[in-house]
This record gives sequence, structure tokens and C-alpha cells, in this order.
Amino acid sequence: MVQLIMGLKGSGKTKRLVEMVATAVREESGSVVCIEKDKKLTYDIPYQARLIYACDYAYAMGSYDFFKGFLSGLHAGNYDITRVFIDGLYKITGEKDAAKAETFLDELSAFSEKHTVNFVVSLSEDPAAATE
Repeated sequence: MVQLIMGLKGSGKTKRLVEMVATAVREESGSVVCIEKDKKLTYDIPYQARLIYACDYAYAMGSYDFFKGFLSGLHAGNYDITRVFIDGLYKITGEKDAAKAETFLDELSAFSEKHTVNFVVSLSEDPAAATE
């Protein structure tokens, strides 16, 4: 399953994501991962969750294709991952393209179903502009 948290800048997407991470850490039996662009959430994310800074892997985070490979490698290294939180998809990929993001989310959904990993993705986009 892929769940989207959509809203314009300043609408509380990150705060909601942090709350969801804390809940997942308490309730999930597997590993919880949170990926963010910078090191802003260091003290907000519970230590039980694996916090990954995309800026540390900037050489690999330039497009949706690289990000798909990164997520696949992350899963290959730890089959116990049950939940992945992605804060700011456009910031991490460096591409603010709604069509590419939609394709990426469709592929992420297929990955989720195949490997039973649930994703929560925050996206700075007007929810009224969202497609199904």
C-alpha cells in the first residue's frame, strides 16, 4: 500500500508524517524506515526508526529511477522492513514533475504489493490537482 500525504507548503505534512512514524514504531513488528532530504528530523523521529538522510546519498538521488534503485537496495539489505516513510518526494528526487511522480507512485505500489512493504509519501502538491 502507498499512502500519500499531500498539501501545499506549510500545511503540516511533515508533522503528520512524524506522528505516523511514532505510531508505526509502537505498532509494527518489522523495521520502520524514514527517508528525508536534509537532517531536520533528527530529534523528531523516534530512535527505533531508521532515519536516512538523502543528502548523504546525493550522488544517487537525482531522479525517480535512481530513487527506485535506492529503495530496492534498501529492501534487499533488510527484508524485515515493513514501513517506509518518504518526506518530500520532490525534494529528494529533485524533479517536480507530477506525471513522473504518478508513474513512480504506481511502480512503488507494485513494489509494495510484491514485497509487503507499506509506503507513506509526503508530496508538496495541491490535493485538488491529484488524480486517482
